[in-house]
Amino acid sequence: MTSTVPNAIEHADEQQPPITMFGPDFPYAYDDFLAHPAGLGQIPATAHGTEVAVIGGGLSGVVAAYELMKMGLKPVVYEADRIGGRLRTVGFDGCDPSLTAEMGAMRFPPSSTALQHYIDLVGLETRAFPNPLAEATPSTVVDLKGESHYAETLDDLPQVYRDVAEAWAKCLEEGADFSDMNRALRERDVPRIREIWAKLVEKLDNQTFYGFLCDSEAFKSFRHREIFGQVGFGTGGWDTDFPNSILEILRVVYTEADDHHRGIVGGSQQLPLRLWEREPEKIVHWPHGTSLKSLHLDGEPRPAVTRLNRTAGNRITVTDADGDIRTYRAAIFTAQSWMLLSKIACDDSLFPIDHWTAIERTHYMESSKLFVPVDRPFWLDKDEVTGRDVMSMTLTDRMTRGTYLLDDGPDRPAVICLSYTWCDDSLKWLPLSANERMEVMLKSLGEIYPKVDIRKHVIGNPVTVSWENEPYFMGAFKANLPGHYRYQRRLFTHFMQERLPEDKRGIFLAGDDISWTAGWAEGAVQTALNAVWGVMHHLGGETDATNPGPGDLYEEIAPVELPED
Repeated sequence: MTSTVPNAIEHADEQQPPITMFGPDFPYAYDDFLAHPAGLGQIPATAHGTEVAVIGGGLSGVVAAYELMKMGLKPVVYEADRIGGRLRTVGFDGCDPSLTAEMGAMRFPPSSTALQHYIDLVGLETRAFPNPLAEATPSTVVDLKGESHYAETLDDLPQVYRDVAEAWAKCLEEGADFSDMNRALRERDVPRIREIWAKLVEKLDNQTFYGFLCDSEAFKSFRHREIFGQVGFGTGGWDTDFPNSILEILRVVYTEADDHHRGIVGGSQQLPLRLWEREPEKIVHWPHGTSLKSLHLDGEPRPAVTRLNRTAGNRITVTDADGDIRTYRAAIFTAQSWMLLSKIACDDSLFPIDHWTAIERTHYMESSKLFVPVDRPFWLDKDEVTGRDVMSMTLTDRMTRGTYLLDDGPDRPAVICLSYTWCDDSLKWLPLSANERMEVMLKSLGEIYPKVDIRKHVIGNPVTVSWENEPYFMGAFKANLPGHYRYQRRLFTHFMQERLPEDKRGIFLAGDDISWTAGWAEGAVQTALNAVWGVMHHLGGETDATNPGPGDLYEEIAPVELPED
């Protein structure tokens, strides 16, 4: 067992298809849509070469631009910082270039099947990520209240941890129809998915994650709830999510998004960078050899957007940091939505007032990481007395919270993520420099591993990030609070613009925080594909009858609509 979430894969028939992250809110098979030989759709020849603004060069923006280019449109990508967004891979000054740190997304579940389509498309490799108690993790240490426990599997931990795992399984089964939903998702039984989820949305939209635990007889013990918050399931502790809507957590566990993770060899930022340079084999209007890079002057995206407004003919006019003003028939906004409230001057007429309210209510999680390069994976050395690894993947209630050990072989330099934290735990690091953070982290880990001198293995300066302090992000990822379902529904369904007044059409929202699965790159891909369908439809195009897009099937799979009164 690799986590404390009930794992359907262990009990399922091996012939069953894998869970995908299309999820319960909008059970559309994006992986099938992408794999179909008919492609994603076509636009009238009269629209070929039409410029479409794509604001944000993260994964969502690059995927959207890539697919629009293949249809014969001319995406004009604007990026304030660097291509990749929160797929940000950095190196260490003066160290081997193969040593990298994933400042944003670093682990991806097999259920991210649309994401996997693009990983495969650009020829990237993945390997198992060393989460706590995962098969790829040699050992894990759980250190709570000054007491440490060494484990290679869950069964190596004291009985109370197994009790907590069992309590979580019971809680999910009794309060959220876990097995039934898991089965329906695996079988892609859309009517059943919608039936189960509609009841749960109505019942649980106002409930926090913590309240859901407290309502369960299985978690009547505060001690069990405390341990669960600090150790959690899959990736580790989840107490920073306790104030969030339980619906956010159910989406994760239903789709097995927090288990069996893979990392991208060489770094996740390679994915958007390779898509930027890729020359599609099948492309309309443009000559073979065309890429997003070749469609942009000097191969670079346009700079940051400073103003968005509507102009005559219901066009979208974009002003960038160079003072350049361009007008488009359509635009896709993929940056974090708070940018529309702060960094970019916007006309109120861009969106209906209910959508502005939803943007303003978006709740972001803070997150910080710090990495150091080391000379070798010394943690695999054995303690002469105990025979155990001298250091392990570590979950603790100390300041570091989660420490990950990342290597590329026993004789090569390696990397330690000394600390990965969220929310309040992240804010504790915010005033400190990278070196100050490292000192606190080494002190905490030294109390857990008094025999290990981590410092002597460090071969370069630390690198760190606090996403809440990044000027073009202001947070790591969206996480809905109780009562936010209606807001999220408005943002996710924004691509269905025939439902909007005519003077509110033409600009499409996409990106991680528009999706139902924020915090996972799959959501960025899915909403990009929704926006591509929206732009295609807006410009008079259509999908092939044999491969209906998300908008074509909308009436059958639309998210549950809760009453507003």
